[in-house]
Amino acid sequence: MSTDEISPISHDQMDRQRTYGPVVERWGWMAIGVNIVLSILNLEIALASGSLAVTSEMVHNLVDLMAAVVLLIGLRISQRKSKSFPYGLYKVENVVSVMLSMLIFFTGYEIARDALIGTLGPTTVNPWFLVGIAFSAIIPLIFSHFELRAGRAVNSPSLTASATEYRIHVFTSGIVFVSLIVHYFGLNLDRFAALVVVVFILRTGWELLKDGMRVLLDASLDPETLTQVRQIIESDPATDQINSLTGRNSGRYRFLEAEITFRITDLKKAHDVSLRIEKAIRDKVPYVERVLIHYEPSTPVSRCYAFPLANPNGDLSDHFGEAPYFELVRVKLSDGEITKQEIHQNPFRDLTKAKGIRVAEWLLTQKVDRVILREVIQGKGPAYVFINAGVEVIYTKAISVSEVLQEISDKPESKGDE
Repeated sequence: MSTDEISPISHDQMDRQRTYGPVVERWGWMAIGVNIVLSILNLEIALASGSLAVTSEMVHNLVDLMAAVVLLIGLRISQRKSKSFPYGLYKVENVVSVMLSMLIFFTGYEIARDALIGTLGPTTVNPWFLVGIAFSAIIPLIFSHFELRAGRAVNSPSLTASATEYRIHVFTSGIVFVSLIVHYFGLNLDRFAALVVVVFILRTGWELLKDGMRVLLDASLDPETLTQVRQIIESDPATDQINSLTGRNSGRYRFLEAEITFRITDLKKAHDVSLRIEKAIRDKVPYVERVLIHYEPSTPVSRCYAFPLANPNGDLSDHFGEAPYFELVRVKLSDGEITKQEIHQNPFRDLTKAKGIRVAEWLLTQKVDRVILREVIQGKGPAYVFINAGVEVIYTKAISVSEVLQEISDKPESKGDE
C-alpha cells in the first residue's frame, strides 16, 4: 500500500495568507518613506561636507530605496496564481532579494574604487553634520526593530532582508560619525571610513544572495525546522519509522514531503493518521503551504504487549486505569521468543478524572501493539484511543502474564502475520 496525501490549507493558514500581503505592503511603503528621509539627509550632509564616507551612506540609502520599490512590485506579482504557475509565484520575493544583492555589490564596488584611487576634495565638518549623521543611525535602528518583528511574524524573507540591511546602516552610520568627529580634530580618515562601509555593504549583499539562491535552487529547509517536523511525526503513536523527510522554501512558504511507515494496515485508518500528522505540523510549524505524505504499512518482526498488573509478581489486574503496574513484553513473531520484558508503575493511577484515557495515551508513547485486559473497555475512552492508533485490545480470562505468554509462545506468528 502506497498512498500520497496532500492536505488542504487550514482556515488559520488561509487567514495568515490573507494578512501577509497587506502587512508587507504597509511596511514596504514605510521603508520607502524612511529611505527617502535618510537619502535626503545624507545627501545634504554629503554636498555640504564633501565627505566620501557620507556619500557612501547616501548611495547606500538610495540602493535601499530602490530595493523597497522593487519589493512592492515583487509582492504584487508573487500573490498571483495561474494555469502556468499553479503553485504561485512565491519565489519572486527571493528573486527580489537576489536583485538587491546585485545592487549592493555594484554600490560597494563604486565606493571602494573612489576610496582607493579617486581624488577627494576637502572635507568640512561642523556640529550640525554630526547631529544629522547621528539621526541617520537612530532612525534605521528604531525602524529595523519593528520591521524585523513584523517580518518574522509573517515569515517574509523580503521584510527580514530589509530589516537586516537597516541594522547594517546603524553600524556604518556610526563609522561615518566617528570619522567626522576625528576629522573635526584634524585627522582625515574619510577614505578608511568609506572602505569600512564597503566591507559591510558587501557582507550584506553576500548574505542576501546566498539566502535567495538557496530558495531559488530548492535547497533543503533549515535543520531546525526539519528536526521539529520529524519530532512531530515521530510523536504520533501510529508512526513506526520515518523513511525520508525533505522540505524546501518558496518565498515565505514551506513545502514538506515525508515517507512514513505506519504501524497500521487499514487504509482508512492510515488516511486519518496522515491527516492528523498534517494538522499537527500545520499547528506547530508556521506557513506550511503543502504537506505531501507517502505512507506504507510496516512489516513487523516483533510485537509489544501491554499487561495491567495487580502486583509486580505478574498477576493481571481486573482494572485498566487503576492498575498499579503495567508490564511491557516484546515478543518475536517468528518463534515467540521474548526479547524485552519490563514493569512500569502506572504514572496516572492517582488521577481523579480521565485516568484511563491518560494511561492509554501513555501506552501509545511506549509503542504498544496489543493490550491484554481482563476488564472490558469497549465503548469507553481508552478503547477509542487504541482504535485510532491501530492498537488491538485482546480480552483474556487468564490470571497471570505467564499464562498469556505461554499461549503466545505455543502459537508463534509468522513474520508480517496479522
